[in-house]
Amino acid sequence: MYDQNAYDRFARELKHLIKGPNIKPVSLKWLKKQAGITATKTKNGSWGWRSAVSSRIGPKTVYLGEEQVRLPKPSELHKDIISKAPQQLEKVIHLLRTLPFYLIRRRMGENDIFNPFCNLLVSAACLKNYRLGYMWSNTVFKPDKRPGPEFFMVHIPEEHQLRQQVLAMPQHNINIAMGSDYMGEDKKGFLRQAMWRADQMGMVGLHAGTKIVMARDIKTGQIKKYGVFLFGLSATGKSTWSCHQLGLNWDDGERTEVIQDDIVFLRKDGSALGSENGFFVKTDVHQDQQEAMYYALSHKTALLENVMINAKGEVDFLDESLCGNGRSVIRRKELKIKRNNRLMPIYSSSINLPPLEELDGLVFAFITRRNTIMSFAQELNPQQAVLAYLWGESSHSYASNPAKAGESVRTVGTDPFIVGSRAVKVNRFYDIIMDLYERFPDKVKFMQYNTGGIGEIINIFQDGEKRVKKLVRKVERVPLSLMSAIQRGDLRGTNTYTRGMLGTRDIVQCEGKSMSEYSSQNYYSQEQIDQYIVDLVEGRRKYTQEIASEGLRQEVIQAAEKSFVISDKVSKGILTSKASQDEPEPEQHKPVPGRLSSIARPKRGSGWRYG
Repeated sequence: MYDQNAYDRFARELKHLIKGPNIKPVSLKWLKKQAGITATKTKNGSWGWRSAVSSRIGPKTVYLGEEQVRLPKPSELHKDIISKAPQQLEKVIHLLRTLPFYLIRRRMGENDIFNPFCNLLVSAACLKNYRLGYMWSNTVFKPDKRPGPEFFMVHIPEEHQLRQQVLAMPQHNINIAMGSDYMGEDKKGFLRQAMWRADQMGMVGLHAGTKIVMARDIKTGQIKKYGVFLFGLSATGKSTWSCHQLGLNWDDGERTEVIQDDIVFLRKDGSALGSENGFFVKTDVHQDQQEAMYYALSHKTALLENVMINAKGEVDFLDESLCGNGRSVIRRKELKIKRNNRLMPIYSSSINLPPLEELDGLVFAFITRRNTIMSFAQELNPQQAVLAYLWGESSHSYASNPAKAGESVRTVGTDPFIVGSRAVKVNRFYDIIMDLYERFPDKVKFMQYNTGGIGEIINIFQDGEKRVKKLVRKVERVPLSLMSAIQRGDLRGTNTYTRGMLGTRDIVQCEGKSMSEYSSQNYYSQEQIDQYIVDLVEGRRKYTQEIASEGLRQEVIQAAEKSFVISDKVSKGILTSKASQDEPEPEQHKPVPGRLSSIARPKRGSGWRYG
């Protein structure tokens, strides 16, 4: 399917074409004027637009190049796009010679190590396309003389939607989006490329937000400074919790400093290089629960996309009747909270997270969205944290995908932008995590937060040849105030955890208050709970086998197999008994037919504790 000569030829041609007379280099100031022509001005003074395509076309995105960058399991649609890519690239060359384009150059990152320069070429055949460059440019920085590399993105929204596609050529630092006018393709095109290049430099590109939290430790009474990573698939709460104050006591010296909300580059010392200056966030925000994001979204500098703006110019962030993916570019510096009748900024002065040795602790928090039996908070050991990264679990909802509502979705690292082998990413993450934990056992903590709920029941039955799903009981979602208290309590050290039914440690008290009302036993029979556990393990086993085929290291496979023992306990009827929760974990287990290998018990450290 792949034609490396065609990709090389296109890369050579592009270097000459960008200097053509029909391609106009522009500034941000010039773009602002052009984008304003098609904007709707709100009563807040902000601008809003609508796009014909309101989400990324991930299923139509392919990677062209040598074996190490290719999709491990291309779909039939992928194969069709890949096989036709040489002809499509010739067409792009023709369009780059023919249509009017504008070119804007910006910088990603703010450090002395890795600062990709991003060159965005957008068709100017339609006035509405000026907003693409303007919105994207407000997420990154003005170029300077820092080190590169150079990235290129070609965006041609006018291509017919029947030929809608994204062609990524990672080894040439080129991405091409066609047939979509969604700005997220430009943002993720550059960020996807940056994550891949960061991986080549020994870092790990992460789909995660970062922040600094100052919290008063319950044992010492001292304010401690923690770095926090927040992993999560889109729409699970990554931006929400990256920008949340967690109800911390501002007057007592506690606070959150927002660093990044989407993509960072993890280094071996625990630091993380940031990528963006402006955030592209979902806009379904409640003022009383997501204060900082609300003020940034309501500021005149917000750039809204597919958000409800009524005839009077009033914005309703919660009205999703026209689009369920309202978005906005917001400025980091407009993330503020009201204290003592004043708006106080909560953004960090740097977009980079400092190394672990400069912090009192580092927290890796994995956000999932499950709706049945999963606890709202679990403490993980290092091996379990790597598995959380490997499985990247969430669930489809009736809002996102009604046909698959309630079903598991797994994405390595919660990162749908991985180029090439997903196992390589897991292996590198494993190396960094284990090294950090070995060197700083008392300073590294791993958590999993469920921003979904407990208690959902969906019945599945056959109606003739049709598979039908019926929502029997809606989920009881975790209140934002409770999730805020859980995260706050974990940083203060006021929460209590005990060994749970999934092999991790489940929260039983949040800041001294029992969590018993959210126990899965209140919603399901033991038989139902057991079945959910069996289904969860089988899904994890199957996904682990899939990723293992891409080169997953043995230590990760062994940790996964160790975790599958919870399914064996279900069959023995001992999983949720008090005795099983209190019993020590066995040193080893015999291999089970169908497993990936024998199970070896990982070593425990002696740090910030799991019990």
